Amino acid sequence: MGRWTQYDEDSYRLPEGMERVGYDSDTGRYYYRNRDGTLWQGAQGAQYGELVRVNNAPIAVDDRSSEDEEAEIGVHSRSDGYTPLAVDANGSMRTSRNNSAYRIMLPFFLIVAVVLLLVFRLVHSSTPSNPPEAVLCPGSSEVYRIARGDTCWDLSQNRGCSIEDIQNLNKGLKCEALRPGQAVCLPRKASR
Repeated sequence: MGRWTQYDEDSYRLPEGMERVGYDSDTGRYYYRNRDGTLWQGAQGAQYGELVRVNNAPIAVDDRSSEDEEAEIGVHSRSDGYTPLAVDANGSMRTSRNNSAYRIMLPFFLIVAVVLLLVFRLVHSSTPSNPPEAVLCPGSSEVYRIARGDTCWDLSQNRGCSIEDIQNLNKGLKCEALRPGQAVCLPRKASR
């Protein structure tokens, strides 16, 4: 069985003709109005309890009931407490969307997005995935990085040596498969 019972309602706990009309959060007191219009206050900190008559109320209480105000603007509630949604002058329903949950979560999602972008940038950075290999060349030969369009024939002609000399310095070099950026050892240029 749930916690709510009929004993939690004003109609059961208050004397007949008495209704709750306000609450003062500074003093922690509820205020009630009798049928004849007199104002009463409850015990401090208690929702129900002994009521004391008040001559001057610290809060402004309107004498008109909420039912009169609702009837004046055209809202009629049913006996079971159902009140229809508010409508505008055209008769269409006005609905307000509660976006407060999204507003609270937006900074969190932005932080997550920034972190993911930083991780993506770190993983896919612009630095080469494999740094250029270090090549130690024997004797008086020197390291040369292959440029686009270089062939073994062009390199041998520029250095004044034969293709066999280049292949002897670079064991396993295939002249048909030179890649730009590849490091090879070449003999020093012959001085003419």
